[in-house]
Amino acid sequence: MAISLRLDDKLSSRLVALAKAKGMSKSELIRKCLDEYLAGEEQKPTAWELGRPLFGCFNSGQGDLSARAKEIATERIRAKRANKSRR
Repeated sequence: MAISLRLDDKLSSRLVALAKAKGMSKSELIRKCLDEYLAGEEQKPTAWELGRPLFGCFNSGQGDLSARAKEIATERIRAKRANKSRR
C-alpha cells in the first residue's frame, strides 16, 4: 500500500539526517518508527489495569451502598441534626 505524506521542512530535514546516519532509506525509517509506535500503543494499560490496585481499597464492607444511597443520606442528616440539638 502506498501512502503519501507531507512533512514540514524541519521534520523533513530531521528525517533525511537520521535516515542517512542510520544508513536507511526514509521509507525504511518511517516504517520502523510506525511499527515501534504502534507496538507501544498496543501495550498501553487500560484504565481498569491502571486503577486495579485502588479499586476496593477503601471498602466499607457494605455491599449495598449504591442501592441504599438515599436511605443512608437521610440517616446521616438525621444524625447530624440530632447532634446539633444536643449541644
